Amino acid sequence: MTKQSVKSKYMLGMVVDAIGSGMYLPLSLLYFHHATGLSLTRVGAVMTTAAVISLVSNPIAGVLIDRFGARTVVVGGYLLRAAGFCVYPLVDNGAVMFAVVLVVAFGDMAYPPSIQSFVAEIVQGRARDELLAAQRSLRNAGLGAGGLLAGAVLALDSDSAYHVIVLGAAAGYLAAAACMRSIPTGRDGAPAGPRAARSGGYRLVVRNRPFLALSLLNIPTAFGYMVLSVSLPVYLTQELDAADSLVGVLYAVNTAGIAVLQIPVTRFLVRFRRTRAVSAGAGIFGLSFLVYAALSTLSDNSVLIVGVFGATALFTVGELLHGATASALVAGAAPEETRGRHMAVYQLSWAVPIALAPAVLTALLSVSATGMWLVLAVGMSVSALGALVLERRLPEAAVRPLARTEPDTARPPAGPVTDLQLSDG
Repeated sequence: MTKQSVKSKYMLGMVVDAIGSGMYLPLSLLYFHHATGLSLTRVGAVMTTAAVISLVSNPIAGVLIDRFGARTVVVGGYLLRAAGFCVYPLVDNGAVMFAVVLVVAFGDMAYPPSIQSFVAEIVQGRARDELLAAQRSLRNAGLGAGGLLAGAVLALDSDSAYHVIVLGAAAGYLAAAACMRSIPTGRDGAPAGPRAARSGGYRLVVRNRPFLALSLLNIPTAFGYMVLSVSLPVYLTQELDAADSLVGVLYAVNTAGIAVLQIPVTRFLVRFRRTRAVSAGAGIFGLSFLVYAALSTLSDNSVLIVGVFGATALFTVGELLHGATASALVAGAAPEETRGRHMAVYQLSWAVPIALAPAVLTALLSVSATGMWLVLAVGMSVSALGALVLERRLPEAAVRPLARTEPDTARPPAGPVTDLQLSDG
């Protein structure tokens, strides 16, 4: 299979996945409220509890990836979520809802480390950055298209509309699983059966201190990513007295910017060190937070609107610089034999902040809106400087997309992984 056909099949899988997810995600709370009659507060509590419990599947996914390959875990996760969505129409009470949502949450939590490991298995070097950029771009477009489809289905004003939406999402997961299963990897010629991963398990990840530092530096960045959906709506409507409709417009500006600009921006960035792009992205995130903080000092409404759009544009630029490049950097910094475990640890730096962000950010906002933005800006500064400090301690091929072309069958050197001995798979 040619590289182009691999990319095409992968992106087809991403698009059908995103369209299915986009149909359901905006309506997840409303769906179970409609199906069970539970209050939105109780539905939210059940879904949050399931998401927190599902964190245990993250390290399990890392072990499974290293033993059976990332493609197997990606496909298994899709099938698990498709099965859960097929059962959604049968949910009629809180207990059944929790059981089914927990199954789907396990599949959701296993997805990030497995899909990033899968990308690292099928493409290397510059192609990895470009595929991740195309993924981010098309997923944003697919999520938007899914949302529009869901709106059209609900416009039919039928009780079965919600069931059509969840079954459509299940069909998207099944189609994505079929696409991913058909993509060959470097493991296909290996002997059948599970691969014996290098001994040491997660102890190897703990000893890989540059990778751990890279993961820890992502924590403030992950909190920063959450402001668009958690902090900004409250800040605009309650602190700045802006219209509720402005929130949706700003979100559309951000998602459209990512969908349109991510691919050309990443193609430009591959000529630079990934650490520099990641650092610049974090720095611009921090700058956008400073602009948001300054908005509270403005009294002129027209100037305020311009400032809000300017800050959101800066946020989008930071995301364009950071998103795909950071993913490629981390995948390159993870040794091939234990990539699954490494990616699982890194994904915790996303999963935990995402779970905590609603409570942490709203608490900071209640104490001081300006203080919240300043805390986030300081965190972004730490991430930006840390990426530059780590530059010399990370593998050359991880830092420089054009440094060399890694062979598909690359293997790390024998022996334990140390701070100075890392390999890009």
